[in-house]
Amino acid sequence: MAQHEWLYGLHSLDAVVSQEPERIIELFVLKGRTDERLNNIINLSRKMGVSIQFCNRKTLDDKVKGEQHQGIVAKARPGKVLDENDLARILSHSKSPFILILDGVTDPHNLGACLRTADAAGVNAVVVPKDKSASLNPTVRKVACGAAEVIPLIQVTNLSRTIKSIQDSGVWVIGTAGEATQSLYECKLSGPIALVMGAEGKGMRRLTRENCDELVKLPMAGSVSSLNVSVATGVCLYEIVRQREA
Repeated sequence: MAQHEWLYGLHSLDAVVSQEPERIIELFVLKGRTDERLNNIINLSRKMGVSIQFCNRKTLDDKVKGEQHQGIVAKARPGKVLDENDLARILSHSKSPFILILDGVTDPHNLGACLRTADAAGVNAVVVPKDKSASLNPTVRKVACGAAEVIPLIQVTNLSRTIKSIQDSGVWVIGTAGEATQSLYECKLSGPIALVMGAEGKGMRRLTRENCDELVKLPMAGSVSSLNVSVATGVCLYEIVRQREA
């Protein structure tokens, strides 16, 4: 495992400094930039004894290989990787679990967007396979706008086995697939539930699809055949929220 990683972006670093300040090793800030959120990150970091350097834009650009850093970059210790044991603990402590499973979402921008929406919708945990999935890298953290620091991202070795253990916990597993016969809006989505979203373009893998309790599809009225996975995830999660709150 890498000894450190580069984190960047105001939302992401605000969340890390607030939730896991012990991870920050050193802070690099754009010279001359001041705003309330940036000053809050600097002040909290100073209280923790973090070294702060004020740099020119090129220095920051070089550290994050040209990514949009918003004037702040941190050298940080890697975050804890959560696994099946953490998921079992979350399931046992949740009165009515609400889980998002992403099967093969490899684009870090899509993973970050899914984490942000999952956090907003009240999801208890997001589950991804260790292989064929984007990892929790700085791009994911920045796109997630702080959600990556508060919502558990569970990385599992065998997704099919994990789905079965989720079902054994009394959670109904709903998968999304274009070949499904019923619409999302025709399905009962209240109670303990796990939503499975497939990879960009390919959808869920065969074993994942076969292990779902039920399959649903989004009605598509226009000329496009599918939605971006993060958009489709948002639509599905909030229909579940609507039904769970009804």
